[in-house]
Amino acid sequence: MKLLKLKKHQNGLTIIELMVVVIILSLITLGLVTIFSGGIRSWITAQSQLKAQRNARQAMDRMVKELRLSESVKTSNLHNIEVTIPELNGVGSGYDVSYSWSGTVHDPVNRVITSGGGGTNILIDNVLKLEFDHKSSRVNILLQIDVDHDNSADISLSTSVDFRNF
Repeated sequence: MKLLKLKKHQNGLTIIELMVVVIILSLITLGLVTIFSGGIRSWITAQSQLKAQRNARQAMDRMVKELRLSESVKTSNLHNIEVTIPELNGVGSGYDVSYSWSGTVHDPVNRVITSGGGGTNILIDNVLKLEFDHKSSRVNILLQIDVDHDNSADISLSTSVDFRNF
């Protein structure tokens, strides 16, 4: 009789109740981790897209600036252009610069100074398409960048440049 009284007054949880609580908490935790990891992946993707867009704009601005200042086009085809930049206001010396892309997807655009002891610089990576369309004193530029390597343009910029010194 004494043993029966003790069992009735004991408070606690059974193993089944504990397992149910652990399963419910595990499901809640799994849901939260999934939500947070998805948010982090989205943030990382957005940051890489912003960085690529900023780099594409800087590359395009650099090409436009030098092409606008050029006095003559030495060579031009679909993926390459070479121009002569004159001496500006008696400062510095003129130089020849070319922008080229191999035509192979994800190769970089190179900026090469071909005179004055210059060198080669990578202007931008992950290029999907670069096209120069040169007509007399104007050149149209199309630049497409593929950040995630899925062979579709993530960033597409195009502009027309009128040569000032031509």
